Amino acid sequence: MKIEIMDTTLRDGEQTSGVSFTDTEKLSIAKLLLEELKVDRVEVASARVSQGEFKAVKKICEWAKQSGYIDKIEVLGFVDGKTSVDWINEAGCKVMNILSKGSLKHLEGQLRKTPEQHIHNIKEVIHYATSLDIEINIYLEDWSNGMKNSPEYVSFLIDNLKKENRVRGFEIDFI
Repeated sequence: MKIEIMDTTLRDGEQTSGVSFTDTEKLSIAKLLLEELKVDRVEVASARVSQGEFKAVKKICEWAKQSGYIDKIEVLGFVDGKTSVDWINEAGCKVMNILSKGSLKHLEGQLRKTPEQHIHNIKEVIHYATSLDIEINIYLEDWSNGMKNSPEYVSFLIDNLKKENRVRGFEIDFI
């Protein structure tokens, strides 16, 4: 088993009240994480948040491409057809972490979809992203509740998505 460290400071950290990084600060933090701390991967943003976020991701991706780190820069994207993929592609990023519902409660309560509909929508995003040479990780939001309350759903989701070409791995939310 291979264990990798993915730092989410640049995405999750900004969800903290009063925390907001400039694009230059984000670039400096990304450089520090990859060059000095040697983390394996850095999730730098959520797609579609703002023009400022787009500018920061673009700047980070330009540096990462020149420095040989482009495959270590990741953006959280959504199951929203082509919208997140286009945003990520235009920013120059080559890895997308697709936010999927890791529990039946989240799926039914938030998206009001069936597991089959959700998987179909995720596969559409995967196919479009991979057509643009964007690699995919699947992020299972609320996975711990899914494993506790709907493990059959989690298994169904993983079994159906692990067969997809270009899916690098699965990320889980322990909270």
